[in-house]
Amino acid sequence: MPDENIFSGLKVADLSSFIAGPSAAVILSDFGADVIKVEPPHGDPWRHANKTPIQPQSEDPYQWHLANRNKRSIALDLKSPGAQQVIFELANWADVFIVNTPHHARKKLKLEYDDVAGWNPRLIYADLTGFGERGPDANLPGFDITSYWARSGLLSLTRDAGAPPTWPVSGSGDNATAVGLYSAIVTALYRRERTGKGSYVTTSLLAEGVWAASVSIQGALAGAKFPPMHDRTHPANAAMNVYRAADGTWFVLIVTPDKFAAVANAIGRPDLLTDPRFSEPAQLLANMTQLTAVFDEVFGAQAMPHWHSVFAGVNVTFGEVRGPQEVINDPQLTENEIVVPIEGAGDNVSSTISSPIQVHGVAKVLAQRAPGLGEHTEEILGELGFDARSIESLREDGAIPQAEKRIPQTLRQS
Repeated sequence: MPDENIFSGLKVADLSSFIAGPSAAVILSDFGADVIKVEPPHGDPWRHANKTPIQPQSEDPYQWHLANRNKRSIALDLKSPGAQQVIFELANWADVFIVNTPHHARKKLKLEYDDVAGWNPRLIYADLTGFGERGPDANLPGFDITSYWARSGLLSLTRDAGAPPTWPVSGSGDNATAVGLYSAIVTALYRRERTGKGSYVTTSLLAEGVWAASVSIQGALAGAKFPPMHDRTHPANAAMNVYRAADGTWFVLIVTPDKFAAVANAIGRPDLLTDPRFSEPAQLLANMTQLTAVFDEVFGAQAMPHWHSVFAGVNVTFGEVRGPQEVINDPQLTENEIVVPIEGAGDNVSSTISSPIQVHGVAKVLAQRAPGLGEHTEEILGELGFDARSIESLREDGAIPQAEKRIPQTLRQS
């Protein structure tokens, strides 16, 4: 039988918004943590991303369930006088406190580390920023495309020669950063087990982007000479290139020198091994464009299932370039629990993407829908020690919404 969920009993206050911070909390929730999502009265803007033109559009807030499954929600106006008492109780309740509010706003709201840690010295305070806590641009707003992709160097590197920078996949840098923030939290929890002390942990979209691009950035630090940008028709190495099969499928091919003879035979071109243009290393290097043209003709003559079989037969590294609609039908995703069922999220959101961390012998919790805005406000306040009179006082103060104005439990949007 699987062990109990690793983080059963761990309490997390998630005051972050959008993707990276909330997704770090999701990983904790996948392993059993009790996560309270603290939202402003109008809700986390990410609730409505399925209606924006730059995202896949749907009537169902699929992205909200992905970044906030398994959580409970309290709607709280942090600017109201009564909110400070709620935050005080949350900070004393929590083991982990996740924030991505810009620091200048945190100071006004008294949400900085020194404010919160003074209430609970065992607290893990997890801070996420766009560009880091210090430096001339510390207070700039940052999204993954600006901080993780553009500023880090990644966006300049992921393009072909002559092509302008492209628009990367939304949320890709955020979700990578979420894993980094989760790792920082877990490291601090281990430290607390050893010392009994809480910690202030942090990462930024910029730091995570530079880490993702670190092979190239470290090369720049070492004064390395960079090769020309990749050009598919004139590559530095035709055996490490992108090709298209007869059915229009693009694929990435990586043939190491020890595999070249086997591949040449498998694709029906043993003549390449004796062709004077390619048989000697110096000539091969000088004729990569011609070899690319040969490969283009060969690979363009058969559909991708044929080449999949051929490459797998000689154990060569390759990767089919798939779109989202193809990815979701990949049996590897279900067999490896990359995609898992989610309960209660609506007819069109029956599955979700699990966090990429597996611990053998330890089951993750069954994924449950993300909460409605303020759905658990009264329940959470009761657990924090607020009685009915105190809760009504918070309503009158404007710290929490009036009961009749809270969004109902259903998440379906009009």
